[in-house]
Amino acid sequence: MENNKEYIKLTAAETSYLWNTYMGDSMAICVFKYFLEHIEDEDVESILNHALDLSQQHVAMIEDIFTKEGIQIPQGFTEQDVNLKAKRLFSDVFYLKYMKNMAKGGLETYGRIVSNIYRQDVRSFFSKCLTSTIELDTELSKLLLEKGIAIRPPSIPYPQKLEFVQKQSFLLEGLGRREALTGAEIANLHANIQTNQLGTSIAVAFSQVAQSKKVLNFLLRGQDIALKHIKVFSSYLEMNSLPVPMSFDQEVTDSTESPFSDKLMLFHFGLMIYAGIGNYGVAISESRRSDLVVDYSRLVAEVLKFSEDFANIMIANEWLEQPPLAANRKDLAKD
Repeated sequence: MENNKEYIKLTAAETSYLWNTYMGDSMAICVFKYFLEHIEDEDVESILNHALDLSQQHVAMIEDIFTKEGIQIPQGFTEQDVNLKAKRLFSDVFYLKYMKNMAKGGLETYGRIVSNIYRQDVRSFFSKCLTSTIELDTELSKLLLEKGIAIRPPSIPYPQKLEFVQKQSFLLEGLGRREALTGAEIANLHANIQTNQLGTSIAVAFSQVAQSKKVLNFLLRGQDIALKHIKVFSSYLEMNSLPVPMSFDQEVTDSTESPFSDKLMLFHFGLMIYAGIGNYGVAISESRRSDLVVDYSRLVAEVLKFSEDFANIMIANEWLEQPPLAANRKDLAKD
């Protein structure tokens, strides 16, 4: 009986992961469908169709699990949140870079999820999500390289001999600054610049088409914060004579016709905010320079404060669906 999934309730982790995945994929379906309305490159179109198919499969499988468990299916995002007839807002190059970033986020998320899943049907689902996202990321990396638009992290000299750190100044700049960055520090700086550049491009695009003044102001503030963070991270690479990834704001058209609801655009930006907090956390854990750790820490604090505004706008407009919660025992006792 213990091995029969019908007698094993979903854990809090399994329920929440499924719920969050449903929300993200229902949004992605709207985005990908709109992208496919405005596309010229057949190779990009093929990968977009692949990404759309994966998101649709995820939504269908989660709906099946929730229905069998008697769990309320989230509203998520529907055809009411996308205008497929809206003018083109992004270029084909943007589509590729957007999907590459989304695939990167999926790999990190699914890898973390699988280790916390025990029920076999749910574990099988997320394992397939991870495998299919690896395949999608491989296709995207190959196509980006073929088209000469892949932005790879910079190279550093190969170690030629065995060496050990001799001074505490390797960690503490107060005892003598270590100017050279480690490979991991470079990789994280490069990645965080790229994700912030995607954030500025999306903020530029969404601010052109947002209907609500509050949403518009929120997006413009997000753009300013992302530009500030890019400047901080770029200074470390420039100090080491390393290249800084270029912006791709130019891949946004001048259209002012909104393809998405304000609810979808705000939710999308919110996902990027929380993903950025996670990325900074990883960077802190892999950094050995105290000045870099201090900068990441203060920037995380700034993003956390910014995320409060996101939640307040979502709540005020009744756009924020309540995620699965533990039972409130005090309220139950009162009742």
